Amino acid sequence: MKPLPASLRFVERDWLSSNQIVGLDGDEATVVDTGYAKHAALTVELLRHALGGTGARLARVVNTHLHSDHCGGNRALVDAFGCAITIPHASAAEVGAWDETRLSFAATGQHCPRFAHDAALRPGDTLRLGGLDWDVHAAPGHDPKSLVFHCERERLLISADALWENGFGIIFPEIEGESGFDEQHAVLDLIGRLRVERVLPGHGRMFGDVEAALARARAKLEAMRSDPRRHARHALKVLVKFLLLDVERIDERALHERARDAVVMRQAAAQIGMDYDRALKWAADSLVEQGLLRREGSALVDAAVEGAVKLRPAAAR
Repeated sequence: MKPLPASLRFVERDWLSSNQIVGLDGDEATVVDTGYAKHAALTVELLRHALGGTGARLARVVNTHLHSDHCGGNRALVDAFGCAITIPHASAAEVGAWDETRLSFAATGQHCPRFAHDAALRPGDTLRLGGLDWDVHAAPGHDPKSLVFHCERERLLISADALWENGFGIIFPEIEGESGFDEQHAVLDLIGRLRVERVLPGHGRMFGDVEAALARARAKLEAMRSDPRRHARHALKVLVKFLLLDVERIDERALHERARDAVVMRQAAAQIGMDYDRALKWAADSLVEQGLLRREGSALVDAAVEGAVKLRPAAAR
């Protein structure tokens, strides 16, 4: 792949915190998405590093959507830099009321420090980022209120969790009894119609073989459509793994108590056809078998190496 424009930085994170895309516009900078609250201090330091020597100050945060791993650093960046926050317009009411269930934080057993927004983006708007114009597109599926950003001039796509190199995010509406598979299919078709040579995803590395990524994503989506319980099982394991990435170690009985009010996890268990406690144990057992967690006595311990970060500046290939 050719280098990114000199006005852009791509910061690749781990799977607890989303990636960041930094755009320089003269003496001001914007960051897209901010990671999870646990890593908020690291996010601040990464932004200081990305802006070092540029003469730019962080003026704005833009969120593609408001899952906790994409907006958990918002408050810390406001406190550190005094920046403004722009969110999807469809999420403005929930942020204004700080409804943690409708924002999905409580419903998934996760957390996010409270923040306020200063502006909102709608599909059809144009986002100015890194001296470039980006078309704002709706990207329902993973999140019904998510946005993606496309730069026609540079053939770049900021895809959030709508497309990764090897898939996409959980289709949460389907877990909650709403339509999501059809919407995800439409988003993949949209991406296929756009002129895109490089994708800057919400998780994982930047990639260029968009057609291959779309083919993999479509195959996974069709497998989920054919067996929605497979999707629910996957979702439950992902949410348990996320919790362990956050806490790193927890007594298994405490895990069940911590997840007691996580409505989305309960809904996934119901789709599988399991009692909730039994479903949580099944998910933990499966993750241990896969080597993603391990047991030490009565404790579950995360097996992943935390804190991996890769800075992808203009010279990245």
